[in-house]
Amino acid sequence: MGRATDDTEDLLRRHAPQVLGALVRRYGHFDPAEDSVQEALIAAAGQWPRDGIPDNPRGWLIRVASRRLTDRLRSDEARRRREETAAALTPADAFVAPPPGEDPAGAGPAALGRAPSEDDTLTLLFLCCHPALSPSAQIALTLRAVGGLTTAEIARAHLVPEATMAQRISRAKRTVRGTQFRQPDARDRDQRLAAVLQVLYLIFNEGYTATAGPDLHRTDLAREAIRLTRAVRRLLPHEGRVTGLLALMLLTEARTPARTGPDGELIPLDEQDRARWDRTAVAEGTALAEEALAQGPAGDYQLQAAIAALHDEAGRAEDTDWPQILALYDVLVRRTPDPAAALGRAVAVAMVHGPRAGLAEVDAPAEAGTAGRALQWHYRLDAVRAHLLERAGDMAAARTAYRAAADATLSEPEARYLRVRADRLDRLDP
Repeated sequence: MGRATDDTEDLLRRHAPQVLGALVRRYGHFDPAEDSVQEALIAAAGQWPRDGIPDNPRGWLIRVASRRLTDRLRSDEARRRREETAAALTPADAFVAPPPGEDPAGAGPAALGRAPSEDDTLTLLFLCCHPALSPSAQIALTLRAVGGLTTAEIARAHLVPEATMAQRISRAKRTVRGTQFRQPDARDRDQRLAAVLQVLYLIFNEGYTATAGPDLHRTDLAREAIRLTRAVRRLLPHEGRVTGLLALMLLTEARTPARTGPDGELIPLDEQDRARWDRTAVAEGTALAEEALAQGPAGDYQLQAAIAALHDEAGRAEDTDWPQILALYDVLVRRTPDPAAALGRAVAVAMVHGPRAGLAEVDAPAEAGTAGRALQWHYRLDAVRAHLLERAGDMAAARTAYRAAADATLSEPEARYLRVRADRLDRLDP
């Protein structure tokens, strides 16, 4: 039963964007179409593990979702009039919804027009990452519409009440209402793709290191981000940014088995048992990182993936090629104002030139503009400063910085780790 449930969940998540794309392309109403698809997914999740997966699962979902959507549109006269107008303007080769009781799976390609495909996944991602939406709304809508997660699942992942998340998703759907279901024009495509990749990376980061709550790692979010990035790469196999992002995710996620101890305590990278890393993921990520660098000029994701590969290829922490990592960070910080990149470079400087040199880099951005202002109150700045102060032998200042970082983070595992470090320094240097 467990395996059947897993198979059902995988199928639903794979087909959800294609089914939603078919309905949105035909009807043009994102909000009711998305609700109808969610109802079809819920119905399938209840029936398929019990009755078996149908021969054509996508056709089954399209039939059920089309019926639910038809009922919705017929129940509202204004919506029905808009649908009739849209139907009159729809090209002849557009998707034709089946009448209730007729299975689109058996109707043949002519009845479906352009059949649902993985292209719809990318189109939906562009829609969910519309520039009119805030990043939090983009993430929520992506997880709901493309990831197939329920509102309750998304709310739990973000530690907010379900009603709050439902309002966030509803506002996002209202914002994109009326947007044409098509990929952006060539002139806008690069910028829109960058937004899609940023959202996927934000989802992954929240899964890999949760910003708040009792858990360090949220497996469902990290895996969903990887799954969606794989789907984008299947459609854009020669796009270096996409390949680089997938490589970065795989190389980072490969360390997950060694990131926590028996009681859930955080274990930093240099103390992890590298024999526990997922070597299959490391091998795939390393190969993708090399491929990404060969696919064009090195962008942010390609450079970060190359840095991650150097970490993962080192059999021991002391074997890490820090000079090469520093060289990559030098390129990265020239390309992007991202404060996390500046902080990563400061650590690399410390590992190559000593902790005092690293501290100078950490403190320099505080007066150096946007990156410094963004980092100034972020707990990671204090955490890195504490680590470097400890390496430099300034135990009193390190204790203060560790405790400041612990007080600033909302992640319980990270706060515990930082306080343990501070307490240990108390014992070493009373």
